[in-house]
Amino acid sequence: MSKNKKANNEPDSVETQDNPTATKANAPTFQHVDHDHPSLISPLDGNRIDLGRYKNRLNKNRLKHNYEYDAIVLGAGPAGEAAAMKLAKSGLRVAVIDPREQVGGNCAHVGTIPSKALRQSVFNIINFRRDPLFNKAKDSYQVPLNKVLSRAREVIRNQVNTHKLFYERNQIEVIHGWGSFIDAHTLEIYSGELEPTKTITFNEAVIAVGSRPYRPDILDFDHPRVFDSDKILQMDYMARKIIIYGAGVIGCEYASIFTGLGYVVDLINNKEQLLSYLDEEISDALSHDLRQFGVRIRNNEEIDHLETHDDCVILHLKSGKKIKSDAILWCNGRSGNTDSLNLEAVGLSANNRGQLEVDQTYRTSVPHIYAVGDVIGWPSLASAAYDQGRNAAGFMVGDEDAEFINSVPTGIYTIPEISSIGKTEAELTAEQIPYEVGQAFFRHLARAQIIGERSGVLKILFHRETLELLGIHCYGNHASEIIHIGQAVMKCGHTLEYFINTTFNYPTMAEAYRVAALNGMNRIF
Repeated sequence: MSKNKKANNEPDSVETQDNPTATKANAPTFQHVDHDHPSLISPLDGNRIDLGRYKNRLNKNRLKHNYEYDAIVLGAGPAGEAAAMKLAKSGLRVAVIDPREQVGGNCAHVGTIPSKALRQSVFNIINFRRDPLFNKAKDSYQVPLNKVLSRAREVIRNQVNTHKLFYERNQIEVIHGWGSFIDAHTLEIYSGELEPTKTITFNEAVIAVGSRPYRPDILDFDHPRVFDSDKILQMDYMARKIIIYGAGVIGCEYASIFTGLGYVVDLINNKEQLLSYLDEEISDALSHDLRQFGVRIRNNEEIDHLETHDDCVILHLKSGKKIKSDAILWCNGRSGNTDSLNLEAVGLSANNRGQLEVDQTYRTSVPHIYAVGDVIGWPSLASAAYDQGRNAAGFMVGDEDAEFINSVPTGIYTIPEISSIGKTEAELTAEQIPYEVGQAFFRHLARAQIIGERSGVLKILFHRETLELLGIHCYGNHASEIIHIGQAVMKCGHTLEYFINTTFNYPTMAEAYRVAALNGMNRIF
């Protein structure tokens, strides 16, 4: 990796600070920012950044138009932030438009950050109850959800402050309000009844407005006992039972959370198995552990209608079953937040889930408008959204290293976690690829025994003849961290022999790779 590339990808560097054209003529000013503040002093010099390249590019763009902004970014979530940072570091004048008063998007406020902070708190509670030193208090009480969420709110505040600093240090203007297109190069911003509507012009745009939970008309989400994954964080009363409709990623994660808090959970799945796109063995392990925790999984079921009462809800299924509970959490799909953008004004249209279609450069059918993140569908992960935003901006400014993201690890934060990359056994079988499997069960690892890990497995799928790594699947605590070792080895083109010939720290969970590799090699004949 070149030094220039490294500088372009660091989120907290301020490359435009030494560029008089960028800072004086094109960047907004922030009265509360002291330019002598140590955090705004870039440690990079002009030779490493190649400021001349960005200056020339900026001047060239400036000759083409008289727009207020070289680029606007709709949305301040991971995708929008990454795009804005990359564009600003390339010498362009950028504005970010977001309806929230604080940056971070759905990811920071109602999605990834609060739900994972909540999961961690629940995980700590479960470990406390399992610890023999405290087993007298085991399952002695139910923990209120709003009490556990206090930790999540603290994390949200820290995340917002961190990302706010990034925008300030890179001198990116953040406009709070709802943006909608007037024409191909004009955006109207509505900031509320007390604020005048403003209009801005732009040369290029990045749509990164994210998504929200899909709400079918058959449910009344204004009822205090009917929730979606955004609204559930506002639950302020004790509940003993809860129905979770939808057994996708979000549904399975919340099933783990609520059963860990002591709730009786009914998980309704409209498919034959949980997370059917995963490796079948991993999916089966998740189903087994959820049932062991007390979750009642009902596969191949569809909602007919829902009765709502002051003290309960009754779910009627098409199979004739009826389930009574204190509340219901709807987790069946998400919709892109494109309905308020007035896409027709620029010649764009979204599908029935509010999603936009893009090419391999994240460009929509309108050449100067790009789209990234949840609004384009798969994989709808914060990690992928960030990379999509950065690469879309790279394509916009002509970065030769920009690429379309098509290989990302899955990260499912159930208890235990699930993470995988590459192909599954079913896919390899369908493609008639001669593969073999190497496995390491966590219960046999010294580190897992030390920390009390009761379940978990690492699977390595590899070619029988070439030993090429074809897929890695991990189920167990810290799986989302463990997977990155295998991801790095696959990315570098190494074979199964790498794990055999590499010395791992002992005792560690990473040692599972050596165990699994040896297990797989023993199957070769």
